[in-house]
Amino acid sequence: MESLDAIDRAILDLLQADGRLTGAAVGRRVGLSQPAAGARIQRLEKNGVITGYRAVVAPAAVGLNIHALVRLRTTHAQLAQALALAARIPEVVSTLRVTGEDCLVLDVHCSHAERLEQIVDSLARHGAVTTSLVLRSYPPKPLPTAP
Repeated sequence: MESLDAIDRAILDLLQADGRLTGAAVGRRVGLSQPAAGARIQRLEKNGVITGYRAVVAPAAVGLNIHALVRLRTTHAQLAQALALAARIPEVVSTLRVTGEDCLVLDVHCSHAERLEQIVDSLARHGAVTTSLVLRSYPPKPLPTAP
């Protein structure tokens, strides 16, 4: 994709703050017509800059009262199997492959401690597991769009 200009970056900032903005609203805020803003948004989507839109759900509101970060230290031979397992566990909401002593960091939301124990035990078949309970989450910041 060609480089992003200031208007593209402004559109990204707006949509990160509120993904439900209409093309007309985006256009008004960045000084473009609705068709021009819509075309830019479509181009950003087509080129993989905007990868999706979603609702953000409060975990506790749907009964997921335990939030943990699970770190897994595994071997290169076990990595593909560990990743496949993490992908099959619905409570694993994100997986990061990291450098350092650990190989993977998994973001896990569970309804109860026994379920977290089951997840930790299943992952431990692939290597050493370290689990940290999250005491509080703070709102995520949008990605910076300025170069």
